[in-house]
Amino acid sequence: MKTPINKELIDNAISDFGIKDFAKATIREVVAIASNAEKASGVEFIKMEMGVPGLPASKYGVEAQIQSLQNGIARLYPNINGLPELKEEASRFIKAFIGVDVNAEGCVPVCGSMQGTFASFLTASQSDPKKNKILFIDPGFPVQKQQCVVMGAEYETFDVYDFRGENLGPKLESYLKNGDIAAIVYSNPNNPSWICMTESELKTIGDLATKYDCIVFEDLAYFAMDFRKDLSTPFQPPYQPTVARYTDNYVLLISGSKAFSYAGERIGVSCISNKLYHRSYPALEKKYGNGTFGSVFIHRVLYALSSGTSHSAQFAMAAMLKAASDGIYDFRADISEYGRRAHLLKEIFTRHGFIIVYDKDMDESIADGFYFTIGYPGMTGSQLARELMYYGVSAIALDTTGSKQQGLRICTSFIRDNQYDLLEQRMQIWDENHK
Repeated sequence: MKTPINKELIDNAISDFGIKDFAKATIREVVAIASNAEKASGVEFIKMEMGVPGLPASKYGVEAQIQSLQNGIARLYPNINGLPELKEEASRFIKAFIGVDVNAEGCVPVCGSMQGTFASFLTASQSDPKKNKILFIDPGFPVQKQQCVVMGAEYETFDVYDFRGENLGPKLESYLKNGDIAAIVYSNPNNPSWICMTESELKTIGDLATKYDCIVFEDLAYFAMDFRKDLSTPFQPPYQPTVARYTDNYVLLISGSKAFSYAGERIGVSCISNKLYHRSYPALEKKYGNGTFGSVFIHRVLYALSSGTSHSAQFAMAAMLKAASDGIYDFRADISEYGRRAHLLKEIFTRHGFIIVYDKDMDESIADGFYFTIGYPGMTGSQLARELMYYGVSAIALDTTGSKQQGLRICTSFIRDNQYDLLEQRMQIWDENHK
């Protein structure tokens, strides 16, 4: 079998990393192997493994951050509660694009959504001694489970693939009825599958969170990136779907990384519902002397983690949120490029016999966006990830995301215009080798 890259070169590289099952290779390992193989072979890789923004950072953020630094803000510690302007703009942004009310006091700057989830998991898992587990609606971001491991929190997980729609409620309740789930977490749109929870599914999650008194952490890292809907007009429906319409027990995690291509400055906002922010928990009172969720989250957990969030980055985030809510910055117009890329890539893969693994939101095809998933008949995710490397195509297996399906996550962020023809050529060779 002749392939664009020598098979032995890839196999030896994988062996050198000590990887026995390529389905379990981390993103960083796949990146390193692809980079080494590209250098050794001289063959350009089509890199689809890293979920890193591939667009320029928002000028509104860059200009505001530069101005704040020139004004001398770097010499000052940031307020642990967050920059007042950012808190106000985050509250306003939520109203403009989600259509719900979260007070500014509960909008807390964090060092990216990663820190937001870590602090959220830690606070929730200490709030009730009977509830010590986090429930992941998978597939999901692998590092969030690593966060649980680091902090010593237990977790449960299930793949939502077979539990959409009316099947979601009974599956969720089978975990919640045990009484030990402190919080539920999922991303919407989803990393890696790009499925989007429907309003009916969000209502199910919200109703059950209220019934069983657990907190929902809604990861909105890919905010408003369901390009099937026009979510770009502030203060007008349709709005970003959210569980916040169906329960008071929630934290919304809004990131600057993907929507504003501001990943390098590690800036996000954790938005705690008004009721949860002021809710007092006896276990937190006993442990910290102040038992309200919001106060412990900010003044105990975040303070211990980082003593606040980059001061200048908060000015950047405030400016981006303000420009979006003012209607002068259509951030969706910029990031819709990911949808265009996904559409072209899906067309190439499916024409050459690949399938979209997570292909539907109920009866509607998933949106084109930052990620999608592919499989190939008769191949496991491990086999497919490894063999595509022989064709100079790198991606991660779904196994690492908590999925039980066989396939790969494809990220569109690093695709260059010349690579569509390149992928087409390589998939023609794939066809010849798989007749």
